[in-house]
Amino acid sequence: MPELPEVEVTRLSFADRIAGARIDTVRLGKPLRWPLGVLPEQLAGRTVRAVRRRGKYLLLDLDDGLLLLHLGMSGSVVFADHLPAPGAHDHFDLVTSRGTLRLNDPRRFGAVVYASHERAAEAAKLLGNLGVEPLGEGFDEAAFHAQLRKRRAPVKQVLLAGDVVVGVGNIYASEALFLAGVRPTLSASRLSRPRARKLHAAIRDVLARAVQKGGSTLRDFSNANGESGYFQLEAMVYGRAGQPCRVCGSAIRAIRQGQRATFYCPACQKS
Repeated sequence: MPELPEVEVTRLSFADRIAGARIDTVRLGKPLRWPLGVLPEQLAGRTVRAVRRRGKYLLLDLDDGLLLLHLGMSGSVVFADHLPAPGAHDHFDLVTSRGTLRLNDPRRFGAVVYASHERAAEAAKLLGNLGVEPLGEGFDEAAFHAQLRKRRAPVKQVLLAGDVVVGVGNIYASEALFLAGVRPTLSASRLSRPRARKLHAAIRDVLARAVQKGGSTLRDFSNANGESGYFQLEAMVYGRAGQPCRVCGSAIRAIRQGQRATFYCPACQKS
């Protein structure tokens, strides 16, 4: 599933090229997770002013309204001057004066939703409960610790929930917890201020490096230029069950938390 770094890498790969483009037509394929919310022909003639990201959502700001795009479990977008005819899994084409933005999503858990503005009900439903952006200035260390102290759930589950800090998905939660030396099963409320500080720094570090490496390509992720990511090649624990820890040599362990795989080193993450 594309996580925050993959979404940010995707944004960076086409945001400058589509900014200022006029929408010519919109093509819809099979229904996605949520309806578009506007007739496709009503978007024709509008201008794409900028592309932002909020959590795992791409926000295409138009001169009138905005489009919220989510990649779901298996989605990816491509932006190019000339694209082949849509295939079976190509479910949304935004044809503009500067190229076509296409969403490909084999499992159809992704979506493109129109909202008249960011405070509209359609946008608020998707964005309203998201936590603070981990790479932004609003990710305050003291506030982060205070929120963790209120949660008795395992710290990894709190990170994945997205209401304390947004976008720290399964891969990067495992990696950040390893870097901070925190066991993923530890109750979030038990993290001391110094340990929360280390985790705060680890989250920023892991996500920033992942963006720099182009994200992680575990199956078929690619950015809007068709380029894969390489962060997975330097993962310390994720996907390495049974392999020696790169730090201490202990065997990496895998457990299930909330139906998701969690990877950790029992020696480096004792508690």
